[in-house]
Amino acid sequence: MTRSARHHNAGKGTGKGNQSEAALIVAAHGRHYVVERTDGSHLHAFPRGKKSDAAVGDHVRVELAAPDQGVITAIDPRKNLLHRSDQFKSKLLAANIDQVIIVLATEPSFSEDLLGRALVSAEALEIRPLVILNKIDLTERLDDARRRLKLYHDLGYDTLELSVHGRPEETLAALKPRTAGVSSIMIGQSGMGKSSLLNLLIPGVEAQTREISSKLDSGKHTTTFTRLYHLPEDWAVVDGRPGYLIDSPGFQEFGLHHLSEGMLERAFPEFRPRLTECRFYNCHHINEPGCGVLTAIDDGTISERRHQLYTQLLHESRQQKPW
Repeated sequence: MTRSARHHNAGKGTGKGNQSEAALIVAAHGRHYVVERTDGSHLHAFPRGKKSDAAVGDHVRVELAAPDQGVITAIDPRKNLLHRSDQFKSKLLAANIDQVIIVLATEPSFSEDLLGRALVSAEALEIRPLVILNKIDLTERLDDARRRLKLYHDLGYDTLELSVHGRPEETLAALKPRTAGVSSIMIGQSGMGKSSLLNLLIPGVEAQTREISSKLDSGKHTTTFTRLYHLPEDWAVVDGRPGYLIDSPGFQEFGLHHLSEGMLERAFPEFRPRLTECRFYNCHHINEPGCGVLTAIDDGTISERRHQLYTQLLHESRQQKPW
């Protein structure tokens, strides 16, 4: 039995006519998807209807429309769905995620705003975050990068310093136990070294990417589609659970307009113990008297930088959204 057959929940339908079969979405670009069948083969697939609400990592049901093309007829219940949104639209990133890997680098300088938003998104969905600082062999800005990351390390986030090019064996040894048996998504700005990490973790990744790109009908999509890769079986399968690594296109903005105020205040772990200290039950933690969060900022136990991010996200969440 193939790897895919072992790990999908359901088997193929039986009987005559357009029977649906179980599949896993392994690539997405707009309304174009590539799904992996239980025998390990790939199909180009489209959603039924105009709305495209499936994501990489979704377990779906597919009906054959042609020998190499299918129609997605249903999406299995999800554990979670990671997405980003602005005032005008929402973009699905991946479904059924266990871990968000946020890839940063010493050079070029990383966006702390993007890091903070990615952590909030992971917290809101109760997904484990892993913060990676890559290119530590480039030492000129290393101390500055460490200084900027100290806040997040002190908050308890798992932060890992790596040099994919300079110390590949050490990098692999550090990442294997953190990625085995779980579904991880890598996010980050362009230039942080995500492609190098992929090449290190998954032998032959470029050939796999070309194959999927051709399924999506155009090689031009290679850097703009989200893609799920199976990590090597010899180390990444734990108790029958495969290790997946989902690579998303590099982006500079991570809007979280879809998070409500209640979700936001609890997505800052340092806020949680203070929420019961607020004088008013509907405290917004902006300028209210007797606010436990603002008191903690005054006594230095909550960072002003983190509170600024919270107020910005709260402002965004209150904007009217058409989606």
